[in-house]
Amino acid sequence: MRQYFVANNREELPFNRIERGWIYASAKNENNYEGFGTDRDIFQHQHFFVNNAMMPHEIKDENHPNKIDKSFLPCAKVMGEFNKRRKPFRPASIINVSAMSFGSLSAKAVESMNKGIKLADAYHNTGEGGLSPYHSHGGDVVFHFGTGYFGVRNADGGFSLEKLVELVEKKPFIRAIEIKLSQGAKPGKGGVLPGAKITQEISEIRHVEIGKDVLSPPNHKAFSNVPEMIEFIEKIAEATGLPVGIKAAIGKLDQWKELADIMQKTGKGPDFITVDGGEGGTGAAPPSFADHVSLPWVYGFSDLYKLFKDKGLSERIVFVGSGKLGFPAKAAMAFAMGVDCINVARESMMSIGCIQAQVCHTNRCPTGIATQNKWLQNGINPELKAQRLAQYYKTFRKELIEITHAAGYEHPCQFKMTDIEINIDGNDLAKDLSRTYMYEKTKVPFNGMQSLKDCKYLGGVK
Repeated sequence: MRQYFVANNREELPFNRIERGWIYASAKNENNYEGFGTDRDIFQHQHFFVNNAMMPHEIKDENHPNKIDKSFLPCAKVMGEFNKRRKPFRPASIINVSAMSFGSLSAKAVESMNKGIKLADAYHNTGEGGLSPYHSHGGDVVFHFGTGYFGVRNADGGFSLEKLVELVEKKPFIRAIEIKLSQGAKPGKGGVLPGAKITQEISEIRHVEIGKDVLSPPNHKAFSNVPEMIEFIEKIAEATGLPVGIKAAIGKLDQWKELADIMQKTGKGPDFITVDGGEGGTGAAPPSFADHVSLPWVYGFSDLYKLFKDKGLSERIVFVGSGKLGFPAKAAMAFAMGVDCINVARESMMSIGCIQAQVCHTNRCPTGIATQNKWLQNGINPELKAQRLAQYYKTFRKELIEITHAAGYEHPCQFKMTDIEINIDGNDLAKDLSRTYMYEKTKVPFNGMQSLKDCKYLGGVK
């Protein structure tokens, strides 16, 4: 009740009323403008500004992709291209559904999202709960697994390459594979799926026993160090032909440096890296983990990108940002820092009706999104909610394109660190990102929107 009747527009966290309202209005294709100026304190620490050009970018060609579709905005890089995977993948959208599993979300919520991303030409990350029937409504899928190897596990709980290959062959809409090392909500901490939640359906999807607690340990069984992880990645890529990436929240950098060294020397390694912010996302976690373990996205990403850039590796990796980036101006800043596309979880949930009740971990979500309670799920109409998610994504891309044009560019991959200024402490009122984080972004090769539209890998190898 507080967020509706007591809090002001900018007060509540994780998402304040203005942010939630923008998502709701965008998803419903309603007016999402503000009148009479901003109510944000624009001199606040870490408030950022996009430097607009004197002359905005102008599209003169009537056949330009953005004249035909104002929300057309694919990724400027191709996953798996550098490593010559057999099935490279250029995401057709720079905004996509982040890793959320069936089990964490309800069947109707997952179905709504998958149908929505088909309408929006985006991709749907399965989360670590395995590929469910609700992920199979026509949208492109990134298959994600963690230490539990759900959906691709042996009877002893270890990883099964044979089951993964079989799954990929049966489900050609799987475009890439993501290995979870950690997540922002609880990096370095395992999890337990209570036996009471394991229904017949979840048992079949996750390949676990009905009614028996299932552990997701902190560590992988399939590898125990960086060289073994690289060989694991290469083995999967060779067997499936798909791009393979890793997802992690960032803290200590010593093992990341080891990864970069090996990639530089051998040419092997992940095709993409998803950097999750330590702010805590859809995963339930102890406050000590959500509040204090791993770096917030902006610090973690800048540290990691700088490391790979110094090794000359930033151009060959597709960098995916995940951590409250589901707003066009925030995304512009992320692109200026080196991101190639973004994944959004909570913003996607809000687009289909999440009200930020913050009871995801109780199985009592009032909107039916984060619960297995059938009665609560009755409020979800997947066809309507699919339209809402698709409209949010399209509105997001359209507005990001408009910000990009205002800065004088055609695609957000062209943003530079000097295009964004941020309020800081000290004698300077503001500094650009290159002076704040002490690196320059590697220029992304870009030959125009038409070249992206004509790419044979757009949306994956059909």
